[in-house]
Amino acid sequence: MVEKNVLNYLRSISPFSDKSWKLLQPALKEARFEKGDFLLKQGEICNSLFYIVGGYCRSYYEIDGEIKNTGFFMENEITTNVQSFGTEKKSDYNIIACESLTAVVFAKEKLFEIAKQSSEIEALGRICIRLFAIRQEELSSIFQLYSAQQRLEYLENTRPEIMQRVPLSQIASFLGVKRETLSRIRKRRTLR
Repeated sequence: MVEKNVLNYLRSISPFSDKSWKLLQPALKEARFEKGDFLLKQGEICNSLFYIVGGYCRSYYEIDGEIKNTGFFMENEITTNVQSFGTEKKSDYNIIACESLTAVVFAKEKLFEIAKQSSEIEALGRICIRLFAIRQEELSSIFQLYSAQQRLEYLENTRPEIMQRVPLSQIASFLGVKRETLSRIRKRRTLR
């Protein structure tokens, strides 16, 4: 079942043959994380892409003891630290499981070796990284251009699963507001 989910995802973003799927197998490993387990710790080099099969995780910075959430990753999404993955620099943020999580881990070193043998796998790697980078850039633009209320509405319209599964305090951190401010914004809208 897990393999089928991954293969369907890969084929949804790029043409991908059975031959390439067989070649890719040595780079894949199923991993389970409990709530609170780190997929990636700040200060480590990111050597993996994580395809989320079940559960969700979040990325965050910890600055002076304060947590700043930067992303939530749900089923059928890939998460990583693109900069660390691409440059071998230490990650400046954490990725942590927010509930029991199952992921398929794409090992960077093996992935790069296999990509030399298959143009489909090489293209797939570029597409995965590009899609992740596009999403991060989109979020960055939203934070620069939108008010807190507009950011909340964007999240509700484009990522309703986050609103249903993530605690309000974490959503508030992600939106860059205090929890009380988020509650006021939501309350004002319901009074309209």
